[in-house]
Amino acid sequence: MENNPENLDNIKTRCGFVAIVGRPNVGKSTLLNRVLGEKLSITSRKPQTTRHRLLGIKTEGLVQSIYVDTPGIHAKEPRALNRYMNRVALHSMRDVDVLLFVVDGFKWTEEDEYVFQRVILLKCPIILVLNKVDLLEDKEPLLPYLQTLFDRHPFFEIVPLSAKRKTNIKKLEAIIGQCLPISPHYFPESQITDQSNRFRTAEVIREKVMRAFGAEVPYSTTVEIESFQLKPNAVAVIEALIWVEREGQKPILIGEGGSRLKEVGIRARISIEKFLKRKVHLKLWVKVREGWSDDERALKSLGYFEE
Repeated sequence: MENNPENLDNIKTRCGFVAIVGRPNVGKSTLLNRVLGEKLSITSRKPQTTRHRLLGIKTEGLVQSIYVDTPGIHAKEPRALNRYMNRVALHSMRDVDVLLFVVDGFKWTEEDEYVFQRVILLKCPIILVLNKVDLLEDKEPLLPYLQTLFDRHPFFEIVPLSAKRKTNIKKLEAIIGQCLPISPHYFPESQITDQSNRFRTAEVIREKVMRAFGAEVPYSTTVEIESFQLKPNAVAVIEALIWVEREGQKPILIGEGGSRLKEVGIRARISIEKFLKRKVHLKLWVKVREGWSDDERALKSLGYFEE
């Protein structure tokens, strides 16, 4: 069917896709949550908390920005899970209207450079986001540093901000709005994501595991929803499996008398009730699936598939 140019002339709205990319742990998910004004993407202090592509939709007046939160891009790919996350992030950069390249203040690392060399190949406007500037005690070197970055690449704009403190978020949104094409909105005004409540529930449970345990256990876990009963005007009944990779990790997650698992369950239930807007009865089990994070078939069966 042919496009009618007169129809486009009459459209006053703007709409487009905005990819958020960067190395692990620079605050991409926190930035998305701040823009949306709602906790959508899970966060923790541990790198590589985000494993999937996630759409966050912000409609404000005539502008609808569709943010694509991505896993952190990393140069090393020791396991199938790392390779999967890199593929998801790099594929998410394709065909977007705007790209936000997020870095951590003055900390330009080898992994930032790895991402930078891929980002500069894109044709769309690239906005460099310097996050966590609230942590800079001496801000005097900031302007010379910005000039150095501009000299490296003609970014559409460089925006220093603090996602945690909400500093300069509105300025960033205004710049993004200028870059989005004239287009009808793709989603209803009230919609904030394309992901199901089932997916969001699994992610919340994984977030609580990431936050509750040390370095090893969280990276060896994933969550699978076995049962998700959401009936009108009733308590939601949810049953979930937390998979680990080795037998020795199971008792760590469960804790003495089930104490650690119970703690994770309570925290997850409170967060799930907020977005489901109802009471939740949550049941958790821990099971072992040897080496799932380095097994392509296991990854697909556990929901790690590219869209």
